Parts: sequence; C-alpha cells; structure tokens
Amino acid sequence: MAIYGYHEHPDVLQFDTAVTAGEPGRIRLARTFLHPGGGGQVSDQACIRFREGEARIVDVAQEAGGYWHILDRPVTISGDVSVEIDAVRRLSVARLHTVTHIVNALVFQRFDGALVTGAQIYADGTARMDFDLPDADNDELRGLEPRINEIIAAGVDVRASWVPHREALATPGLIRSLSVAPPPTPDGRIRVIEIVGVDRQACGGTHLTNTAQSLPIRVTKVENKGRRNRRVKLALVA
Repeated sequence: MAIYGYHEHPDVLQFDTAVTAGEPGRIRLARTFLHPGGGGQVSDQACIRFREGEARIVDVAQEAGGYWHILDRPVTISGDVSVEIDAVRRLSVARLHTVTHIVNALVFQRFDGALVTGAQIYADGTARMDFDLPDADNDELRGLEPRINEIIAAGVDVRASWVPHREALATPGLIRSLSVAPPPTPDGRIRVIEIVGVDRQACGGTHLTNTAQSLPIRVTKVENKGRRNRRVKLALVA
C-alpha cells in the first residue's frame, strides 16, 4: 500500500509544486496531494495553472514507481505550477467510499462474514458492490437501506490509522476482499479506516471524517451476477 500525499494531508486541496518530468499530455510533480484512485475508486481531478495558462488533470496513472498526472489535452508543461483539486468530486467520492464501508459492514455482519468480490465508486454519485452471496435473498439486501441511512444520520466519527501488516493479517475481518489484499507500505504497515462502532477495515481510499458529512443513499438495484455474486447498486440522494 503506497503512502499518498493525501494520506498525510487529507485536507489539502490547493498546493504549489514543480514539474519534474513532462511529455505532451502528462506530467510528474515534485509533490502531489491528488489521490490516484485504485481499489475500485476513481482518481482525483484538478485544475493546474502554469506560466502559459491552465489545463485540467483528468486522471493519475502509476508507472515505473511514480505517478503521471494525465492532462485533458496534449500540452507540454514545465517549471513551477499551482494545483487546485476538484473539491466537489473529492467529496462525492469520499461520501460514497465511506458509505460502501457501511454497506460492507452490514453485509459482513448479517451474512456470516460474506466477502467483497468487486467494487466501483464513480464520481457521479453512484457506486456498486459485489459480494460472495450465493444464497442471499435480494430483498434482504435491499432492506439494508434504512439502517445505512440511520448510520449516516447518526454522525459517526470516521478515523484513519496505520497498523503493522502482520497485525492486519491476523485480525479477523480487517481485510474483506475475497481475492485481493492491500499490499503493505515499504515499512510494513497497512492503512485502516474505522467507522467507530460500525466498521474497521483496511483501505487506502478517500473518506469522510464523520458519516453526517454524507448525503443519504438509496439502494437502486440488487441483482445476481453469476452463480455466487450479488451486486448492490447505490446512489447518493440530493
């Protein structure tokens, strides 16, 4: 699990930095606070201002041990720059990512430790989660919606911490994916997100600091995806 600038400074949405490498349409930065996405989450986007004008960072891609910031057009940028992260997009994704942890916790508790088989968190206020639930009643999954919204409205604190990788592997329920375990940092730690009294699991994504910062959600659809998987689709309700 890489340590991103976002992890250490989650409230930074504007910063100055310098381009360390550049090609038409993409750049590397001396420092960055954009979350690169991953684990089903889309990346941050941002406006970048430079000597000749401005452009938009539309994606972040990891390559050869570094992060390339992908631009919306094939412009070449060098020198000092100013970056402003899209706060609306960040908040929407953080809301959904936090809500998916609530959903994950309720499914894990109600369905005897059912694991996640896939997830996707979009920037348009929607998300989906797939669970290994071959015998689940889809109506029971739909029925989780009121409890999810109760937890959102309750204003539960959300905390981030780091634990040793060995401890994470030894703690039941801390790693919830059926097929993928987050890799440790170079110094052997795993980032953990705790929704106090509700959920605690390994995750590198963007999150709220309190559930009341989210809008309510609606379970828009529950469907079978193959013999074992149940897909739960969610949407923020404005």
